[in-house]
Amino acid sequence: MPRGARHVETGILRPSQYGLYALEMDGGGIWQLDVGWGWKARKLVGQRVTVEGTRAGFNLLDVRRIKIKGEGRSR
Repeated sequence: MPRGARHVETGILRPSQYGLYALEMDGGGIWQLDVGWGWKARKLVGQRVTVEGTRAGFNLLDVRRIKIKGEGRSR
């Protein structure tokens, strides 16, 4: 998929290196997440979330929105 493609993915939010977060997806695979407002995402670590973002690299998403799976509002 090309850079700039929009993605909506669900999985478990994990801490990663360099201040990034990682999304471990159910079917395998991991997205590195660039969350500019990481202090808000910190409270979601370990939870099942849905992430909306734009592909910025091979396995990197620039995150626009994160929400707990099943909740209507985003963080």
